Amino acid sequence: MTQGQQGQQGRPLLNSRLAGFGTTIFAEMSALAARTGSINLGQGFPDTDGPEEIREAAVRALRAGHGNQYPPGPGIPELRNAVADHQKRFYGLTWSPETEVLITTGATEAIAAALLALVEPGDEVIAFEPYYDSYAACIALAGGVRVPLTLRAPAFRPDLDELRALITPRTRLLLLNSPHNPTGAVLTPEELSGIAALAVEHDLLVVTDEVYEHLVFEGAHHPIAALPGMRERTVSISSAGKTYSYTGWKIGWVTADAPLVTAVRSAKQYLTFVSGGPFQYAIAEALQLPDAFFTEFRDSMRRKRDLLAGGLRSAGFQVYEPEGTYFITTDIAPFGEEDAYAFCRALPERCGVAAVPNSVFYDDPEAGRSQVRFTFCKRDEVLESAVERLRRLG
Repeated sequence: MTQGQQGQQGRPLLNSRLAGFGTTIFAEMSALAARTGSINLGQGFPDTDGPEEIREAAVRALRAGHGNQYPPGPGIPELRNAVADHQKRFYGLTWSPETEVLITTGATEAIAAALLALVEPGDEVIAFEPYYDSYAACIALAGGVRVPLTLRAPAFRPDLDELRALITPRTRLLLLNSPHNPTGAVLTPEELSGIAALAVEHDLLVVTDEVYEHLVFEGAHHPIAALPGMRERTVSISSAGKTYSYTGWKIGWVTADAPLVTAVRSAKQYLTFVSGGPFQYAIAEALQLPDAFFTEFRDSMRRKRDLLAGGLRSAGFQVYEPEGTYFITTDIAPFGEEDAYAFCRALPERCGVAAVPNSVFYDDPEAGRSQVRFTFCKRDEVLESAVERLRRLG
């Protein structure tokens, strides 16, 4: 039987909360890239591994038997300490490794566990659209009601007056993402202060996805948890995959006030329970790398951003240059086209490059109908080859 077929008692097999959630766009476009031999600039994974010393740290842990059996439910102490030290080092935030840090299976599990723990059926969750697709699925799984605040081209800034108007007595939580995937927008201190004021005024919880915290090209990353009144209502989420280029290890973390961490852990323990034992030891070392690593990583990605952005412009795309992340949103209107999904489905056959349509990240597909996202976390020669292929579109 297929997903759409009916099972016993004439009911659909798939839980109704997941109706409409099929194969992710990333899997679809990556499969299309593989089938056509195209350069995959759709799914955001690097094509080189991260620091060799971090890989060797994982090997050492495996050989020493560290983490080969179940690690502690909250994560190994070494990693919880390293996460707390990282937050203090970069943002001046002080968290107890024992009660205010939780290790998760990547940021995706952290988001799922936070929403499952904090959202009751019928609660409204305001999320900035376009949004990473797992946000919508996790809100649905929790029984929440998704309420989008649309970020519009070219600047993709949140309208705080519109945000205020969206808040109702049923609003439970604000789901933030800065630096923002897919647009690359980075919330300013003024925007964060405005959002924090609304959260305090309406007694809202905030879940904030900060996985691109070390990829801010203009300005700096400012955690909303550091603002007045926000510590006790904010669940901050990050992970190792984007910063250290080991996306397959799936090591993420939550930092929050102890009662919030306890709530999130209550849900998380029934998802994966624990995972990635040896990798936890390696990431504990990665978080202690010197400042030069983080600076060089950011500068390298900024150079790649500029390389791809310039190539996309020369190929004819309208480019919305990102302030952070390793994605570039473009518009295909200059080609006389407006359906990004159809464009991306045809792109591998047309020129041997795969990308992702932003329209799938909107509740209102018209808002991003002609937007296409490319990633630049690839080797320079791969980006240069992709640009050469994309120039055939002109």
